[in-house]
Amino acid sequence: MDKLVIEGGKTLEGAARVHGAKNAVLPILAATVLNSGENIIHGCPDLKDVRSSINILRHLGCSVHRDGDTLTVNSAGAANCEIQEELMHEMRSSVIFLGAILARFGRAVTSLPGGCELGPRPIDLHLKAFRQMGIAIEEEHGYIKCHCDKITPAAIHLDFPSVGATENIMLAASLAEGTTVITNAAKEPEIVDLQDYLNCMGAKIDGAGTSVIQIDGVKRLGSAEHTVIPDRIVAATYLSCGAAAGGTIELTNVIPAHMEAVLSVAEQYGAKLYVSQDRIVQVAPQRLSPVKMIRTQPHPGFPTDAQSPLMAALTLARGTSIFVENIFESRYKHVYELCRMGADITVDGRLAVVRGVGALSGANVCAMDLRGGAALVVAGLAAQGRTTISDVYHIDRGYENLEDTLRGIGAVIKRE
Repeated sequence: MDKLVIEGGKTLEGAARVHGAKNAVLPILAATVLNSGENIIHGCPDLKDVRSSINILRHLGCSVHRDGDTLTVNSAGAANCEIQEELMHEMRSSVIFLGAILARFGRAVTSLPGGCELGPRPIDLHLKAFRQMGIAIEEEHGYIKCHCDKITPAAIHLDFPSVGATENIMLAASLAEGTTVITNAAKEPEIVDLQDYLNCMGAKIDGAGTSVIQIDGVKRLGSAEHTVIPDRIVAATYLSCGAAAGGTIELTNVIPAHMEAVLSVAEQYGAKLYVSQDRIVQVAPQRLSPVKMIRTQPHPGFPTDAQSPLMAALTLARGTSIFVENIFESRYKHVYELCRMGADITVDGRLAVVRGVGALSGANVCAMDLRGGAALVVAGLAAQGRTTISDVYHIDRGYENLEDTLRGIGAVIKRE
């Protein structure tokens, strides 16, 4: 099994290009099922989760071809309504295929999805919304069986602004007969990107990026071409790398407006930022200042996915930083591994107190999940000596050729 080996203590200097957003491309790939046509999607990173989505599409009967970062999906041959258990267990986002399959075929059978173990992440909001849309659902022996004669438009209020539930409703309602309205919808940029893609196919959706989304169902959707937005979490991770290791890094292919909460925190830890339309330059301070309080929240708040890499950087701050994790219950699995490297972190439930230390030491550590693995990379870049990270398949779910990008800005890192 692959490992990442990092020789720490090297200042980072140079430019790094941010690839397309994992959390945007996955629902877009699910949406290709809807139109029985050709879909050309640019900016698709070669990630483990993307490959899992491609496997699901092919299992459903779609043809998929990759040319660089462009995927061409032809869904004309899609006929299968069932997704095998082993495919569903590869990633959490596989549940997003439910809405698209139901909209096209009126039935779907899947097992419960997999992904990182971050605590309870029930899909009850998805299923509650589907039932409001006239979809019958049976749950038995770990499988979800859905069917309907037609999808009924509905007024759906989400008890929590779930990204996945918002996307699934958008997919299912796009071909319904009538108007569906989602209130307390998720506002993430990836929701806006899905709306843009669906509208490019001929859907009539308005309001993404706000708490109210309206979907006016259409009879059919056509072929589409679309470029995926840049990955704001990858960009946030690179900023944490630069903050921990020191130096000046330039991020290209970014949308700074998607990262306002992250950039605000970067200013608080003492970085100088130079921001333009599609790039961010960060000049790290000699030593980071602590950040009094970081609370993860749904967008536009601080993203939970950026919490772990930032925590790794702030282990080296001059003072104490406090994190409050409000999204996932088990998002601190990386803490024990960081402490093995000399970090001083205390966890009490959803609260983590990070007392800055003078230095981290290289160690043999294990990636427990995607963003926790990224946190270990951040720590390894700043640590004294060698850090070896095992179970990097978690990292590969969300970062394309991470070691190549980091080597390009001065890191000494290799895969073994």
